[in-house]
Amino acid sequence: MASGKVAVIRARPWAVASFLLPALLLLGALVVYPIGYSIWRSLFDASGDSFVGLDNFKELFTNDGIRTALKNNLIWIVVAPTVATALGLIFAVLTERIRWATAFKLIVFMPMAISMLAAGIIFRLVYEQNPDRGVANAVMTTVHDSFADSPAWPDAQPRPGGPVEAQDDGSYLLTSPAEVGSPAMLPLVAVPQPELADAAPAAVPQASGDQVTGTVWMDFTRGGGGTDGAVDPEEKGLSGITVQAVADGEVVAETTTAEDGTFALPAEADGAQVRLAGSDFQAPYNGAEWLGPSLITPAIIGSYVWMWAGFAMVLIAAGLAGVPRETLEAARVDGANEWQVFRRITIPLLAPVLAVVMVTLMINVLKIFDLVYVIAPTSTQDEANVLALQLYLSSFGTDSHQGVGSAIAVFLLVLVLPVMIINVRRLRRENQR
Repeated sequence: MASGKVAVIRARPWAVASFLLPALLLLGALVVYPIGYSIWRSLFDASGDSFVGLDNFKELFTNDGIRTALKNNLIWIVVAPTVATALGLIFAVLTERIRWATAFKLIVFMPMAISMLAAGIIFRLVYEQNPDRGVANAVMTTVHDSFADSPAWPDAQPRPGGPVEAQDDGSYLLTSPAEVGSPAMLPLVAVPQPELADAAPAAVPQASGDQVTGTVWMDFTRGGGGTDGAVDPEEKGLSGITVQAVADGEVVAETTTAEDGTFALPAEADGAQVRLAGSDFQAPYNGAEWLGPSLITPAIIGSYVWMWAGFAMVLIAAGLAGVPRETLEAARVDGANEWQVFRRITIPLLAPVLAVVMVTLMINVLKIFDLVYVIAPTSTQDEANVLALQLYLSSFGTDSHQGVGSAIAVFLLVLVLPVMIINVRRLRRENQR
């Protein structure tokens, strides 16, 4: 059969050339020429007039921005394919044990139908810092608030120049010592009116001969007027605030303000300083700063895994369908548990498929651009930078240098080639079996 094909090629070379010519022209115009031009352009300066040799390639390892992109690409290559493949393997194995496997596969694979740009926009909203808009932080704050108390009045602050002063630990301290029979007045300001909608009117407690009494209230009257440091008729009490009596650095008494902002401490508080606990004025928990410099790369990798775990699942499920069931049953009959069957039988038999998925995803993450460009805000784009994005910025950004951009393109090609060669050799070996 092979000799017949060779005979046809030798007898009608022009016919073979006619069929191959269009493909060769397209290959040359769209692949060979761009690669050759990029290599040539990488040897010249920004203007393209002066030959600089390998200086542009040296820039890849000396420029801080490009070095950050190299580091992030290394993180991407190690983490993203591994996590996506592992999740795909878990999903593929689980779908064999559930009745609604088809629906589950459809749901997991559905993100593959979304473009990278659309996925980037979706996750830019998911990772919004404000829990009212960002789904991730909405979930985190809901879980957090279910197990932790929220601050009573996070916006309240001492009145400037008033008798209460803010401390380094976030607490508010009344400067004058507490006295039995003399109410301690602690005016606060800056509480938004919507937070005061359900608050009760503030009251001044009656003097007591055996207690230290006082009031914590919002010292502000809408429309102006009122007396600073005095409880006016329209002013509201701040309830639920922890009031402490502190003497020599130790808390000697503690209570909580009532609905009208009043409180009463035992006689032990006489001569101590009244302090409002800082926990009542801390900023509310707003979740993680997903788009901040420390989490931006893991956050973007998470969005990538969301998209490509379905791809890995489908390929692995197809390979899993070809695993001989007799082998699995024989292992179970011999006393192996499900984990041993999975680790010692299923994974080795799926090794070729897992290699295909890993290699495909590794090549894919080397070219990742859309997600990083869309999700990362301008303020943290440098921390999320990858080589493909840096290629775009170097070639077409504000301070464009197409020599460096071409060098990055050539470097990416060099990184991809070994992975492609390994993949081609593996495919040849499988075809020879």
